Formats: sequence, structure tokens, C-alpha cells
Amino acid sequence: MKVKMILPALAEAESPFWRPIKYSLFPPVGLATLAAYLSPDDEIDLQDQHVEKLRLDDAPDLVIIQVYITNAYRSYKIADHYRRKGAYVLLGGLHVTALPEEAMPHADSIFLGPAEDTFPQFLKEFKRRAQKKVYRSAVRTLANVPPIRRDLIKRERYLVPNSLVVSRGCPHHCNFCYKDAFYSGGRSFYTQKVDDALAEIERLPGRHLYFLDDHLLGNKRFAAALFDGMRGMKRVFQGAATVSSILDGDLIEKAADAGLRSVFIGFETFSPENLKQSNKKQNLERDYTKVVRRLHDLGIMINGSFVFGLDNDDKDVFRRAVDWGVQNGITTATYHLLTPYPGTPLYQCLEQEGRILTKNWDLYDTRHIVYRTQNLSADELEQGYKQAYREFYSWKNIFRGSSVHPSLTHKLRHLLYTGGWKKFEPLWNFLIKTRCLKRMLPLLETILGTRTNPKNLPSGGEVFKRQTIKSEKAVSRTARLDASPAKSPALAP
Repeated sequence: MKVKMILPALAEAESPFWRPIKYSLFPPVGLATLAAYLSPDDEIDLQDQHVEKLRLDDAPDLVIIQVYITNAYRSYKIADHYRRKGAYVLLGGLHVTALPEEAMPHADSIFLGPAEDTFPQFLKEFKRRAQKKVYRSAVRTLANVPPIRRDLIKRERYLVPNSLVVSRGCPHHCNFCYKDAFYSGGRSFYTQKVDDALAEIERLPGRHLYFLDDHLLGNKRFAAALFDGMRGMKRVFQGAATVSSILDGDLIEKAADAGLRSVFIGFETFSPENLKQSNKKQNLERDYTKVVRRLHDLGIMINGSFVFGLDNDDKDVFRRAVDWGVQNGITTATYHLLTPYPGTPLYQCLEQEGRILTKNWDLYDTRHIVYRTQNLSADELEQGYKQAYREFYSWKNIFRGSSVHPSLTHKLRHLLYTGGWKKFEPLWNFLIKTRCLKRMLPLLETILGTRTNPKNLPSGGEVFKRQTIKSEKAVSRTARLDASPAKSPALAP
């Protein structure tokens, strides 16, 4: 059987002439995971339109398309094309799960929720020609999932080919996050067996890893065992965690000892009212500066995520986010305009209030205003968002942020990482176009590989406890943040 698996390009990444580096970071691990259920005799072609030109002149028997909100229209066109050619077309992913009625006319079968249990079921039924129109995930487990078909991934086209996911979902329930809709009808957070995760890591070449999990530290027992197993592997890795998971216990120290060098943190907002509106309880009454100090003392760089457009935001929200990030030496910042994804509590609330302005999914990219705002106009929000990016990534603020770190090593890491991420986009585009991106991986490993302990202090919770006691009185007003923190959706440094 000829099988074609497709990740269509997101709307904002569609230009064939310009490819921002963020769209060449990670391979389509989800599709490669499903490919492991196919027969060794099947002829499989996995295409990622972000890094290659999509070929449409072939004649596969089965086509599998992963659908996100801003590639939905393109996904439907591709699906319609292959159905006209006689292929059997499957659609699945976040957007299909959120809006199955919209996706259904474009597919022979759709998959709702994670597909580890439903895709093998479909394959058995497909062979008997007894397939169903809708497959809905019910069994939530990663036990006995076969190894990812990494042989199908074109490693040389990605900066971070060693991407992996060792858990599904997240233990929290933020109202702007897709998670609860995607995992409805079963567990919304579960992990692999530790031995299976370690075996997958062992199979990966090189040093660098990127964990794409929503919350790598979400299951403390699993994460502790994973990090214990990784000690001595000489890996360097990046991942995502929450404010509360950094402050509670010593799990972050275990992660640092195992090789964690960069972490994505959803701060999102400094307003307690905004946190309550977002149901981001894990950030309430938490001191963000303690998070920063603890991570920096462990030599871990920070990608801070912030959301603009929550109902309690005012005209100073952009300046506060930029100033706080620079003053605290955040390595990279990811800013988002509040986006109500279909299927989320936020979308349902705004729709009931009549505040959804458009259902053009191409605009749901966290860079456009798609709902009726409060306090700030749509133009003020969009202009403030753009200005925040310009200011944070100005050379002036890159040097200011770097100067916060006591050690020369950490200063240099900050300069190289922050400057390299945003100030050399033409170079990244050249490397992508000339297929030389893989040559930058050793540099990334070098930047991440040096662990800094700027104060030459013993690592771990001991240092953090001492500093916390001293700092309760000493932390300056500008660094204290108005009493609270926030949430995040995207990438990590």
C-alpha cells in the first residue's frame, strides 16, 4: 500500500521564498509516530511543507493529513485533491477535533483526539473495508507504542531533528488552551513508561534533544525517574515547564543535572485578575523573579511567554512585559495576542458574549485580533505587540539583558542565543534555502552545553532556600512583579 503523510504549512509560513527559522525547527513527530503502526511492506512518503515543496502529482492509496487551525484551509484543499484522485483520506489533529463537522466533508475518515488507539483500529478495519467515518479516542495510554519511524524524517532539513514527546497533554486547565478539547472523553495528561522514554533517547544521535511536551515536569514521579535515567548520558536538552513546577521541590535541579539548559515558561501576565480570567491557578500568588533566579542559578536559559489582550490589560502592559524581561535577563521572549481557539472555554465565552469578530482561521495565529477587545482597541493591541517584539530584541536591550548575568559565560550565551534567534534572520533563511541548516546544530549544542553556576554556589534547593529567605525583603520593587504570574502557548528557547 502506498501511504502519504502530510503536514501542510501554516498560513504564516507559506512563502516559498522566505522561511523563518522557527518553521524549520521540529520535524513532524506526530505523523512519524503514526507511521510506526503501518506495515513494513507499506511504501510511506512523509512530507512537511514547511521544509519542502509538496508534491501533488503522485497516486497514493491512503493519505493522512495533520490539521492545525492556520493550515486548515490548505489541508482541506489537499484532501479534496487526493479524494478526487481516488485516495482514501484521513484528517486528524487539533482543529479537526475542535470542529469535526467542518472537517468531515473533506475526509473519508476523521480522527478526534490522540490516535494511538484509534489508528491501529482503523488499519485493521481498512483492510476489511469496514472503516468508520469517525474515530474517537477513548483509551489513553502510551504503553506499547512502537518506536517512532525516524527513518522517514529528513533530518538534515531541521535545526532540531532530535525532537520527542514523552507525555501527552498537561495537568492544568487554562481556558485559552486547546488541551481540554483535544483530550475530552478520557485522561488529559499521561506519560510513557520511563524505560520506553529512555530507550527512545538512546536511539537518538548527537547530544541535543528537544522535548515538545506541554509540561515536561507535569508528573513529578515520571520526570524524576526520567532525569535520573538521563544523568550520565551527556545530553543537553530543552523543554517546557510551569511557574509552580520550578518553585516547588527539587525537580528542576534534577532536570539541570540531567542536562536541561533552556526552558519555556508561561508567565503570560502580571495581573491576578487576568490569571483568574484564564483559570491559570498555577501562577497565582507566585513570584516570577524567584523563578528567574532559581533557573539562572542553575545555568538554565529562559524563554518567557506573555499574552496581550486579556480583559484587564492596559496601555502599559507591553512596556511592563519588555522591561521586566530585560531587567531579569530573560534570554528570549515569546509574545502572543490572545487567540480564542475553537473548542476552548475562552472561545465559548467570547462567542456567547458576541465578541468573536471573524472565523477566518488563517488569522488565528496569535498575531491578529479576532475578537472584540476591552480597554484597548484592536489597533492598540496589534501595534503594542509589534513594538514589544522590536524593543525586546533591539541590540540595546539584548546587551542590557546579557549584562544582568554575573558570569562572563552566561553573558556570552545570552548574547549568542538571543542575537542569533532574532537578529540574523536573513542568514537563517540562506542556510535553510541552501540545505546547510544541519551545520548549525554543533553551534547550538556548544551554546547550550556549557552549564554556568555564576555564583559558584552548591546547586539545588539549598541555594534557592537561602536566597529566598534573604530576598523576601531585598527584592526591588521593579523586580517584584505586581504579586502574580501567567500562562503560555508556544515554543522554547
